[in-house]
Amino acid sequence: MKRQKGFSLIELLIVVAIILIIAAIAIPNLLKARISANESSAVGSIRTLTTANVQYAAQCPAAGFAPTLVALGPGNGTCAAAGIIDAVLVTGTKSGYTFTDVPGAANAAGVVTGYTLTGLPLNVGVTGQRAFCSIEDGVIHYNGAGAACSALVGGDPALQ
Repeated sequence: MKRQKGFSLIELLIVVAIILIIAAIAIPNLLKARISANESSAVGSIRTLTTANVQYAAQCPAAGFAPTLVALGPGNGTCAAAGIIDAVLVTGTKSGYTFTDVPGAANAAGVVTGYTLTGLPLNVGVTGQRAFCSIEDGVIHYNGAGAACSALVGGDPALQ
């Protein structure tokens, strides 16, 4: 009687089934870890932009806070290109989030006295779950729905 070499079809199907079960368990955890990493990066980026705005206001006292992300970006240290943040963050998109810097109103001397930073997920539930924002007080707020964020002083009941 000859000995069989190799694996039977049943053995191969069992191995494939085991691999699929392991993948079904691992992939959702991987996606959750990716969302968590993107959210951590977004909070770090909001913190960087907050610090950059404060530094810009100190560097350009006649202008106040930065009018745009581009003004904070790479350059020669002037108020048009302060050289405070990197070229990736200047684009407004990083790690599955889009960032905006909206300047506040200027006072009578033309100095911008406020700003609103927002970080919104590009695709809620895929690249991130929460939206983040900050104003000149430096506190980072979030909205668990990911659609919008309000950094109202005194709190916003919509914030979670």
